[in-house]
Amino acid sequence: MPASSILRMSRWGRPLNGAGAGVRLAVMGQSAMANSVAAGVEVGFISDRAAFDALEDDWNRLFLRAGRPTQYFQTFNWLWHWSNHYFSAATKIWAATRLAIVTVRRHGELVLVWPLVVERSVGLDCLTWMGGPVTQYGDILVDPEAGDSMELIRTSWDCIMARLAPDIVRLRKVREDAAVAPFLAQIGATQGERQRAPYLDLKRAPDFETYEQRYSAKARKNRRRQMRRLDERGTAHFSSDRGGAAARELATLALLLKRAWLKDRGLVSPALADRRMTGFFADVAECRVRDAGCRVSALTSAGEAAAIEIAFECKGRRLVHVIVYGLKFDKAGAGNLLVEQSVRQAKAEGIETFDLLAPGDAYKLDWADGSVGVADYSVPVSRAGRAYTALYLGAVRTFLKTGLAAMPASLRRVVASGYRVVMAIV
Repeated sequence: MPASSILRMSRWGRPLNGAGAGVRLAVMGQSAMANSVAAGVEVGFISDRAAFDALEDDWNRLFLRAGRPTQYFQTFNWLWHWSNHYFSAATKIWAATRLAIVTVRRHGELVLVWPLVVERSVGLDCLTWMGGPVTQYGDILVDPEAGDSMELIRTSWDCIMARLAPDIVRLRKVREDAAVAPFLAQIGATQGERQRAPYLDLKRAPDFETYEQRYSAKARKNRRRQMRRLDERGTAHFSSDRGGAAARELATLALLLKRAWLKDRGLVSPALADRRMTGFFADVAECRVRDAGCRVSALTSAGEAAAIEIAFECKGRRLVHVIVYGLKFDKAGAGNLLVEQSVRQAKAEGIETFDLLAPGDAYKLDWADGSVGVADYSVPVSRAGRAYTALYLGAVRTFLKTGLAAMPASLRRVVASGYRVVMAIV
């Protein structure tokens, strides 16, 4: 083991002169580094796949005792599958990704995890959540029984700034009730794009029939009419699979239908254009190893998939990641009918919250009992990071998104086609 060294730093990684600010840094092989920051407390940095895999048992124990249902996307199995498809030393010519997982142990027990990666892009090191672009809620895992949680977060943040020294920290899709949210507010992180995540509170009624009364008689009657019409085309059938070849096939089809839906509307999704997303969802749906709690549901008509849902279950919560319908079933209300069947099944199986995730699209809000704020946060660290935050995140990105949304559908289709050609080349 290389010789240890001493760093003296402040809360933002700036050097301090006081002896009480000393932090001992000890390199532990190529994959991890530990910082003894206080008696019995050790901060570690995980930078390679083998070291991440070695955390499995400790990570699972931490989540079992302290993980919230909304922190599903911070489970080990979810991130293990993500690593199989998205983690690479150089995924594109202009971007590189490396693991930067930060752990805190108290007396040897894992009590906090920052699941992070460093992405190298346009000459900047951006520290961001592990799991993008498939992770829908970003957060840290922290054991509230391990002492002062906020102090553990602050201490680990200091070590992150000193050890990783990114140009910018960009933490996307943070719920307003996330474990990390109070800390981000405390350090004055810049809040960017804001969305709403709608949800159904299924605990409010003893059964689906009672719960359904919250919707208007007109809405209920309309869904019954839509189901009759779907049946007239060919027998309608609802299915739901947890693992297996059928789930894999449906998940793959769902991504194809989603791309077709976007193309029809002239919309662009870099995440969906990436071939890795299909492989990721196919693997978590099939569930051959490391069960990710994936459930794939489908509504078929005459044996043809009219609508498909990909969802994940965690501690009484169903998080609906993908809802898509075939274009030929656009006027049949197939997506709406699938949501109804899925909610009915979820209630019967004891699911307490049916989470439709962000963004808060109109059809989701029609179903929802409430919604939670979800926001992107950035913390510029270097001069280049501050410029990127002010110019790109603060102005250019917003202008581009607004401009694209304002384009006529025909022009958006031209832009989308050009983007797909570029992605096919690279």
